[in-house]
This record gives sequence, structure tokens and C-alpha cells, in this order.
Amino acid sequence: SAQNFIQIKGARQNNLKDIDINIPKNQLVVITGVSGSGKSSLAFDTLYAEGQRRYIESLSAYVRQFVGKIEKPEVDYIKGIAPAIAIQQKVNTSNPRSTVGTTTEIYDYLKLLFARAGKTISPKNGEEVKRHTVSDVLTKLHEYSNGTKAQVLAPIILEEGRSLEKELEIILQKGFTRISLKKRLITIEEVLEFLKSDDKTDQFFESFLGKAKVSNELFLLIDRISVNQESQENIERIGDSVQTCFFEGHGECVIEVFGENEESEIHSFSNKFELDGIKFEEPSVNLFTFNNPYGACKTCEGFGTVIGIDEDKVVPDKSLSVYENAVACWKGEKMIEWKDEFIRHAKDFPIHKPYFDLDNQQLDLLWNGNSHVEGINAFFEYLQSNAYKIQYRVLISRYKGKTACPDCKGTRLRKDANYVKIDGVGISDLVLMPIEKLNAFFQNIKLDEYQKGVSKRVTFEITKRLEFLCELGLGYLNLNRDARTLSGGESQRIQLVTSLGSTLTGSMYILDEPSIGMHSKDTERLLKVLKQLRDLRNTVIVVEHDEDVIKQADYLIDMGPLAGSKGGEITFEGDMIALANEGNTLTSKYLKGELVIPVPEKRKVPKYKLEIVQAFKHNLKQVNATIPLHSMVVITGVSGSGKSTLVKEVLVPSLFNKTRSEEGEAKNCLALEGNYKRVKHIEYVDQNPIGRSSRSNPVTYIKAYDSIRSLFANQNVAKSRGYAPAHFSFNVDGGRCDACKGDGYITVEMQFMADLHLKCDECKGSRFKPEILDVKVRNKSITDVLNMTVDDAIDFFDQEKDIQSKLEVLQSVGLGYLGLGQSSNTLSGGEAQRIKLAFYLTEGNRDESILFIFDEPTTGLHFHDIHYLLKAFRKLIDKGHSIVIIEHNLDVIKCADWLIDLGPEGGDKGGKLLYQGAPEGILKVKESHTATYLLEKLKN
Repeated sequence: SAQNFIQIKGARQNNLKDIDINIPKNQLVVITGVSGSGKSSLAFDTLYAEGQRRYIESLSAYVRQFVGKIEKPEVDYIKGIAPAIAIQQKVNTSNPRSTVGTTTEIYDYLKLLFARAGKTISPKNGEEVKRHTVSDVLTKLHEYSNGTKAQVLAPIILEEGRSLEKELEIILQKGFTRISLKKRLITIEEVLEFLKSDDKTDQFFESFLGKAKVSNELFLLIDRISVNQESQENIERIGDSVQTCFFEGHGECVIEVFGENEESEIHSFSNKFELDGIKFEEPSVNLFTFNNPYGACKTCEGFGTVIGIDEDKVVPDKSLSVYENAVACWKGEKMIEWKDEFIRHAKDFPIHKPYFDLDNQQLDLLWNGNSHVEGINAFFEYLQSNAYKIQYRVLISRYKGKTACPDCKGTRLRKDANYVKIDGVGISDLVLMPIEKLNAFFQNIKLDEYQKGVSKRVTFEITKRLEFLCELGLGYLNLNRDARTLSGGESQRIQLVTSLGSTLTGSMYILDEPSIGMHSKDTERLLKVLKQLRDLRNTVIVVEHDEDVIKQADYLIDMGPLAGSKGGEITFEGDMIALANEGNTLTSKYLKGELVIPVPEKRKVPKYKLEIVQAFKHNLKQVNATIPLHSMVVITGVSGSGKSTLVKEVLVPSLFNKTRSEEGEAKNCLALEGNYKRVKHIEYVDQNPIGRSSRSNPVTYIKAYDSIRSLFANQNVAKSRGYAPAHFSFNVDGGRCDACKGDGYITVEMQFMADLHLKCDECKGSRFKPEILDVKVRNKSITDVLNMTVDDAIDFFDQEKDIQSKLEVLQSVGLGYLGLGQSSNTLSGGEAQRIKLAFYLTEGNRDESILFIFDEPTTGLHFHDIHYLLKAFRKLIDKGHSIVIIEHNLDVIKCADWLIDLGPEGGDKGGKLLYQGAPEGILKVKESHTATYLLEKLKN
């Protein structure tokens, strides 16, 4: 029934072949199969698309006017579908103000916590800033015994331009009659008489009022009282008097309590939020909101960065000491005087210590100086003061760049927001903590009874989300991390935390390979989180290739048997027990061990190599790493262990500098040594989309479309009409559709929603004018060819060997299922990466020795597809190239010629070199998590 199952009948989207399936609700369902077999077509293009279409139908008339144009997925019907939430591997924000904290909603709860339970602490004396109330005054008075006499006094404050005489006349008109002057009660008439009289012989008045100014011992008497805790009438009278006193004293109230010997004690109260002469802002949500002008740092406007003096430009080589000219701007005949002056006068500063070894106190001295010596910032202030000279302006511009805001230190908030503390810690300190430490802080947070009462629910929500982040292996991040800098896998897991935190039930979650970017150790945590989501009575549908995730599924759907036109069928559905007993698919054969990716019989012995000496960027702890050339090097370790830092911020920039110049400086390490001259070029093959526009596609990227256009232009119909190859291009005017400019769809911008992409009414998605489609090759138009898969096109172009050979390279990297004209914005990160690999296998600088760097190239790959990928890597190596891979996939790791393992954990607990050498050797390293999971794979 639709109550227990999602019923799909006749699904034909993309390559799906009229499939019928019942997906059980409230279970962890894994859809697997080779790349291009129809997994995403079923999960995202059918299930999620229908869920979104139904959601849009429930919205306002403004949105519904487009519903008629939104096509339904090609399916007969879907019953029992729940509200759909897709969590894909995309960094969903381009907002520079978006952070991990705001994305997970933890920061929203932190703001609420500090606004409700935060205590404002004065930066001068460390005392808490309080706004006193009538209750505070009553509490103080009730500390004295019944019958104790006291006076309620208000300080007399003159309005601007008003004399004391005028002020006292106004007070008299209000009904007050006496004032206290130096603890002596005097009638206001007496004072006025003295002020109006020419006779100033009364020394008492003269000493205080002779100049008609307010004395700090001059108060207005509001009331004289006697303490009586049992009398409600007495309590009410005191309350009224204190309230009047706060009003008349402009927020100030003084209580003078008399003892037995007529000696008095003075107690001052204020309902102003002030202390130590500083006026503080009361805690509110907006005070901690950097997206609001009220709470944002005034210098950086809430961005956390400004254009200022860039530390990396001032100190480009952090392995040098100040004595060795680490400070680049202190060079030259004149500027070196600053360095000499610093060395002479900087007491106790280690001038021979490498810059990266300096502690925070020493760095502060170098940059900010002290009373004895001027630092780097003073140097640039000097340049700025002489900026009328062009050479100084040029010098300043040379060292400018995007840098952390000097006022908020990158935390984006106004400075006084950090005066508010919870358990002695400000909000900026919390967002800069690694999430792992932040979680420990909230587990042991110390709150008083009032704070516990107002923040119980808030701290629960914060702690719950922090635990999810730690369980998903993201404990090395901090809440201030810019969301744009996250990888696709990190972004997806953070979206997962947001969904878990919302505790929705009865929903359908569709996830796209959530295990990507995760070490096998972290995958166990991911499975725990997915099961929690399921246990909240949600249907969790995961498109996945990871062996561990597949084995933990409640229900398996295996698509295939192959990819593209040879896929789109359900080859198996059921649980793992049924798969083991009945399954006869590629997936089942790999899971049962009938098919394996073999361990290489022989690994390449490196003849040439690169040596990274003491890498120190971010969490790397003086790592000495060897990178063999002309071989396959795999760098592994848990998330946050320093893999990307070692490659992207040490190896790549250092090698780039060395290949440009023999004198090039190593970046973020002491030195780069070895045979770097043998590397002629560096190619970082990332997962960013191919091309620069949505019209980019696989066939244009590998340069095969030029030959296809020429083929169509050589047909008789094209020649008779005067069509050139350009008429068959959708990038230039001529043959392309004028309405959609060759996109095949029109983009409708939606307010407060994602843009809608609707099929073009003019060309019906064909991209070309109708007359262009009249030109055919073997009864196929240019649109028909672009709609073919790579596999089908290879068969079609059997007579055009140059086109066929280029397309076969796409097939060799496991992309035979892609459409030739498939838009680049529909490709996954892994597919984009493999298309770039195919380009280098065909056109890319064949005769040069290139160092290729791949970041998680197995994204989106089935076990069977990894065979193709490894063969493609070997082809590159056989051509004399070198490959460095950042990877977690155990099948790729076991096939490496050289393995570098970092760890043992992420963040501060990572950054150590645990092992380097042949993969077999890592099994002896007890500290390595990789070794634990690689043992079983190396047996195969």
C-alpha cells in the first residue's frame, strides 16, 4: 500500500526503461550500480523532481503561473511520495557571510544563548555589568534589621544650559522640599535664598555652591524611610520612592543607611547599563549578528576580511628568521634600517628563529612592537604617512591583499559583543574553537540557576548539532569557517546536520554519495547518523557506491546491468541476505568477492623524486614527504589530517615556483628538493565544472565537436544552403536558436526560490533553428547526435575514425554513458574530473612531463568503473607523466606505487606523517586508521 511503500509505475526518465518499483518507507534504502546505470535518474530526476513539483503546486499564485511549464518526470504515476529533501554534493552558497555556524543553525542558537544568558563583563576590572532594579534596592535594604533608618537620594544633574538656581526652582515646583548637601539636610528655599543673595559669607554654602555648580555631594531627598520587612505597605512605599529616585536621578539612586552611632553607609544603584565610565550595549540577538549592521564589525562590515597588509606577502618564506630577511619589506639599502633597528632593540626576541616557530607573543612583538622598538605595522604606517611619494605608494601596494580584519580578528562581530560572556568565554572565542573542543565545552558548561532556566532548550539544540558534526567526522572545522571553502563532501554532511537538527519526521531524504571525502573510519559514524535519520520515521534514500554503506542498507536497489542505453533496469531489489543468495549483478559479484580489483603484482620503483622538507602550513607538523615521479602516489588519512594542505598549499606552489625559476622559493616548507626539473608542467584536475558556461559539454571539452560540425557542414544539404561549420555551433549566432541562445532552455528567475529552467518554446530543447535540423548524417540531425550517449556515438561514427578515437577516450575513463551534449552544470564533480582526465589522454601536452594532481577521482564510481580509472592512470604514467591522488577509496590506495599517510586524527591532532612507502608497509603502523581498513583489501 501507499502507506508503507513509495509506488513508482512506468518510470522512463532519461535512460530508465519503463521500470516499476515499490520502495519501502521509513528504511535506509541504497541505490547502487555502475556509473550511468540510472541511479540519479530514479532518485533525483524522478522521485525528488516529482516531490518538488508537488511542493511548488502548493505555493502562491505567483509561483503557480509557471507550474504549467514545468514538465512532470516521465513516469505513469508515483503514489505514497513524502515531502522530498535532496542533499547533494554541492557547495550551495556563494554568500561571503555564510559560515559553518550559520549553515548548521548553531550560530543562531549561540546568538540566542548569549542574548538570554550572557553576562556583560567590564574589560577594565572584570566585574559584571548590571542594570539595577527596584528589587535590587529592596534586597539590599532588607539585609538590615527592622527599624533601620535610611534616606532615598537622587543626584542632582543639571540639564545643558540650565543653572543650579533654575534647576532647584523646577524641583521645588515638583513638590520636593529638601536636599542633602555633604550629608546635611537643607531646605531648597535656604539654598535658593543663598544663591539669590549678594551676601556670600556663609562658608558652608560658599564652599559647595559658590560657583553655582553641582557638587558630587549634593543630592535631592526623595524619601526618609524605616526598614520593615513584614509591612507590605512599607515595602510598596520604598518601591515607589526608589522608582521616583531612578527617574529624578536620570537612572541613579543612592541609599544612605544610618547606623546606631548616626554613622551612615552609602549604597549606589543605577538602572543604566554602565560601569567604569563605559556605556555598554545590552545583550540582544542583533548584537551578535554579523549579517546585521548593528552587530557587524564596523571595519569589515561583517565579512571578516579587509584589504590590508597581507602576512603571506610580507613574510613569503616562513622558514626564514628575521635575521635571514624573512620580512620581505625590510630589504634594500634604505628599508634594511628598520630590520637593523628591530634587531638592536627587540629585547629577548629570537632573531635566528624561523618565522613559523615564533609563538603568539613573539609574533605580536614583531608586528606591533613595544615601547622599545617599532614593528612591521609601524613600518607601513610610516609608508602611509609618506604616501605622497610614488615609490612609497608602489611599495605599499606590493604588500596589500585580503587579510583578516584587524579589529574583529576575522570573527566579523563588533568588538564590544565579546564583553558578553558565558562561563567566562565570549562568542568569538567559541566560533574559533574546533568543533570537537566546542562540543566538549558545552558538555561541561557551568551555568547558574537563572542561566540554566532560560537556556535549557537552546543548549540542548546546540549540543545536539555539535554531536552530529563530530559523529560525521567534521570536528576539525570551526563555526567561523567560510561555507564557500568547504569541499562538496563537507558541504553535504553539514546539510545533513541541518536536516537532523530540524528533527523532521515523515520526510523523504535523498542523498548523493554522502561517503565521498570520508575515510573508512568516518563512514561508520556516517551510517550511525543516517540510521538516526531513519529512526525519526523518515525514508532515507542514498545513491552510493561505498561497500560499507551498501552492506548496512535495509533495502538495496541495484541498477544496470551496464550504463547509458545498456542500463536503466532494476537488476536486483531486496536486502543484503537476498543479494548474497540470489544476486547476479556486477555489484553482488564485487561484494561476494567473485570479482575484485587486483593488487598490482609489481609496483613501480621510483627513480626520480621530489622531497618536501618540513612542511608547516595549517596543522602540518614539520612533515618531510617524498613524492616519487613517473608513478602513482596516493595521499590518504582521515578528514582534516592535512592531505589537501600538503598538496595544494605546499607541493603545488613550491613546485610552481621551482619550475619557473631555479631560485624560486618553496612555499610553506623549508625547501623543495629533488628532481623538480623533470616536471615541465602541473595540472590540478579538480571537480569544478568543465568550461565556463552551461553550454559546455563533454564533446566540446575534448575537442571532438569541431570534427562533428565539419562532418555536418560537408553534407550536400548544408553545402547547397551555404552552411559553414559555425552554423552547427550553439556558441555563436547563425544556426542556434535565437530565443535560448543555444541552451535549449530558458531560465526564469524566481524570487526567494531557486531559478526555474524551462524547456525553450521555440526550439523545444533542440538548441538549433528548424532548418539546421534538416541536415542529417545517416538519418541523424545534429540534435540527435548530441542526445546520443558516448557508447552509442562510438558505434554511430564507425566510419569517422578521428571522431571515434576521441570518444573512445571518454569510454576508457568510464564515461560511456554520458550524453555528448550533456550540459556541464548537470555533471557531478567526479564526472567533470574524469572528462578532464580524458582530455589529457587525447590532446593534453603529450610530449611534456606533467605532474597530475587528482582530488578524490573516484567520486561517483562503482567498483567496476574503478578498473577503467586505474587503467587510464597507468596510460598517463606510461606516457612519462606523474600522478598524485588525494583519496580514501581502498581499491585505489592498494594499487598505489607509493603511499603517504597523514594523521592520526583531524585538525590539531593530525598533520603528522605516519607512513610513506609501498602500501604493504603501512600495516605495521599501529597509529594509522588507514592500515586498519587496508588489511583486508591487500589480501585480495
